[in-house]
Amino acid sequence: MNMEARVGVVVEGGQRALNSAHGTVVDAGARKFLQQQQQQQHEHSSKQGLNPQIGTVQQLLAGGIAGAFSKTCTAPLARLTILFQVQGMQSDVSALSKASIWREASRIINEEGFKAFWKGNLVTIAHRLPYTAVNFYAYERYKSFLQSTLCLENQRGKAGVDLGVHFVGGGLAGMTAASATYPLDLVRTRLAAQFLISLSLIAAAAMQCVMQGVGPSIAISFSVYESLRSYWQLQRPDDSTIMVSLACGSLSGIASSTATFPIDLVRRRMQLEGAAGRARVYKTGLAGTFRRIIHSEGLRGLYRGILPEYYKVVPGVGIVFMTYETLKMLLSSIPTGY
Repeated sequence: MNMEARVGVVVEGGQRALNSAHGTVVDAGARKFLQQQQQQQHEHSSKQGLNPQIGTVQQLLAGGIAGAFSKTCTAPLARLTILFQVQGMQSDVSALSKASIWREASRIINEEGFKAFWKGNLVTIAHRLPYTAVNFYAYERYKSFLQSTLCLENQRGKAGVDLGVHFVGGGLAGMTAASATYPLDLVRTRLAAQFLISLSLIAAAAMQCVMQGVGPSIAISFSVYESLRSYWQLQRPDDSTIMVSLACGSLSGIASSTATFPIDLVRRRMQLEGAAGRARVYKTGLAGTFRRIIHSEGLRGLYRGILPEYYKVVPGVGIVFMTYETLKMLLSSIPTGY
């Protein structure tokens, strides 16, 4: 009897120990599962929108550096684009028919050297640093303002609502940045086109062209980028954020350039006329300038230089978004009180 009692105690104690050990294993497994879920949720949330959140100074810094780095990488193609855009201002029709990217690039190398492709790049950086800094910062602020003012916080995730917010926010951000940095853009254009610099020739017509061109360009760029990236991450959530930003940024650059290139060409022409003693040709405003270009050069004249523009925006816009997202992730780890 005593032996049976002792055996029972041993068996009961062993069972309790076994249950306790089993519970410990279950608890440990549950904790590990919860930690993995939390980590996945954190990684997923960090990919949504232009996140993570950072301070004002850090955000301006990220945008400025991204723009300057991208422009430096694509400076040769940017110069070729501008030169092709202003070729229509020449009276030599035969020169226009013989123009090509490689011929123009070879001419620059032979006459000025390889470094000439970066002529005026310091002025470009001086323009691009504040421009992209203001552009990205203003976009974030306009987007938040639109979502809160129009009570769209609960509508996030709906394609139509998000596209509208991104488009309007991007357009307003582009006009804000262009207005703040237009004088530097004029100087950059004149340097790249090898004309004299004169800030006194900033014309109201050219400013109007900026407002009509840059606004839609940035609106299209941001809305296409955000839409493509959201769709990509929904379909392939494990893909690298950097590579997704690069690819979606490149595609958004192509879309925005195709839609707004004629306006950008007219803007360049209006910036450059009258420089270095040249006769003023475009005196009838934006609509008149379009009509004159179509009449003298045909519809193709509105897209003169589009090929080097594509070569430029595919890496250029992609690099901007990729660098901006990367810097935001790096700077988000730095405490800020701003």
